[in-house]
Amino acid sequence: MTNALHDLTIAQAAELLRTRKLSPLEYVDHQIARIETLDDQLSAFITPTFDVARQQAKVAETQIMAGDYRGAMHGIPFGAKDIYETKDILTTGGSRTGQDYVPTKDAVTVTKLYQAGAVLMGKLNTHEFAHGGPSLDLPWPPVRNPWGLDRFSGGSSSGSGAAVAAGFVPAALGTDTGGSIRGPASLCGIAGFMPSSGLVSRTGVMPNSFTFDHCGPMAWTVEDCALMLQALAGHDPQDGNSFTQPIPDYKTQLTGGVKGLRIGVLRHWWEEEIIANPEHKLALEQAIETFKQLGAQVSDCRVRSMQDYMDVKVVIAETEIFAVHQNNLISRPSDFGHDFLSRILPASLFQSVDYVAATREHRRMLNELQPVYEKFDLLLMPTFGPASPITAHRPITFWQRGSSQVFANVSGGPALSVCCGFNTIGLPMGLQLVGAPQADALVLRAGHTFELAAGLRAKRPALVPGKPAPTLTAPDLTPNTSGCDASTRELATRMAKNAGLKLNDAQLEILLEAAPYAFAMTQRLRKNRNWFEEPANAFIP
Repeated sequence: MTNALHDLTIAQAAELLRTRKLSPLEYVDHQIARIETLDDQLSAFITPTFDVARQQAKVAETQIMAGDYRGAMHGIPFGAKDIYETKDILTTGGSRTGQDYVPTKDAVTVTKLYQAGAVLMGKLNTHEFAHGGPSLDLPWPPVRNPWGLDRFSGGSSSGSGAAVAAGFVPAALGTDTGGSIRGPASLCGIAGFMPSSGLVSRTGVMPNSFTFDHCGPMAWTVEDCALMLQALAGHDPQDGNSFTQPIPDYKTQLTGGVKGLRIGVLRHWWEEEIIANPEHKLALEQAIETFKQLGAQVSDCRVRSMQDYMDVKVVIAETEIFAVHQNNLISRPSDFGHDFLSRILPASLFQSVDYVAATREHRRMLNELQPVYEKFDLLLMPTFGPASPITAHRPITFWQRGSSQVFANVSGGPALSVCCGFNTIGLPMGLQLVGAPQADALVLRAGHTFELAAGLRAKRPALVPGKPAPTLTAPDLTPNTSGCDASTRELATRMAKNAGLKLNDAQLEILLEAAPYAFAMTQRLRKNRNWFEEPANAFIP
């Protein structure tokens, strides 16, 4: 059994731990050995906490032997994305500006997992402050994808996705502001669940966007995500976005199938807007057919373009993260990575009226979705196709196109990414299911039902001890400012100075490359509105 410990799901390991057929300490020691053998290939961890893990495993073992079994997470190893505060344990945010930060308290979600008996294996690699990446100019190397060591593992919960896929931990904490749980889940072939806004506490988690941040579970199966969510969910009065709501038994809610469930397919997103990879398109069509065979009522649905949702999300979220890091952006911009700067510097071009326009448009979008969720129980859309090479990434692409990921952040509902197939060279591909706010149990049930029917959970990435990871040659990221005319250049330069930024020539060019796209977003949001259109400063349950 020992050789297969790292392939256990949470549900499988929990049963062995509960029945005392597996020792928590034996389990943790096995996982530590696997991490020490293989993580030099993946760079999934920033800070391993093996001594802490062994101490916690001993406590869990004593409790379980004494009959004090606390549930499915008791004795389960987990990793936390390195923006979750952990008391007396380095929490870097994946940034030079945070590489010496040691919190004095734990994030509420970490505390909840500790209370459930879970065991912290370490802090997992992340894109800088959960934003941007992959980057080759940070103190830690970018995370490699276990399915292809030269491939992107997704962002920004990159270490969380890779660690679960590689069998380092069966459970990981991720965060999601615009797809940062679902993207890595898709590219790494695991399950990733972004809960409804307000369901899981964000207290003690480094903020990206106060409006759109979510914390949630990442695991090998949907069932495992449900087990993690059980430990994480609940009202937190410290989190201004949290509210009291019923917490069901998510595990028992997984049963019941999808017969009669009304699923709307956002086909126009992958056939008309961002054309899907042919293999991914085929996998999506096969998934749709699977849902039909399971008895779901599946039909096409149209919502706004991806770009519309992207405009609202970016103007709001970039303004908020700029405010979070404004002091360091003014005093030490060179300590941030290129990719992070490419996303955050253009926020200096957004004015207060742009932020308000975006949040008023956000309210329009929420109102528009009410009849959609009266017609459909769930929406189906792509996550990602096969992972691209790490060195193919270009920071400017963030500004150049929409994303199917941001819809759920804007809508505030739950979103689940599950594996829907593999391409011809064995790279996983994903789909996502999105529900109305507070439809978390329904989304998990549908995903679990599909996952069982699809039968894709037996295939694991093949990692070879001692195999060196391919060398990554840093790409040329010299900004292309040819699209930034003289008037735009002058305006952007002036606005950056007005925001207090003191950029060198290279940093200014990073800003100017994105400036035309940022200004185009604000222009699209400047619509005629009546006096009474309200903003969506908080989600209303």
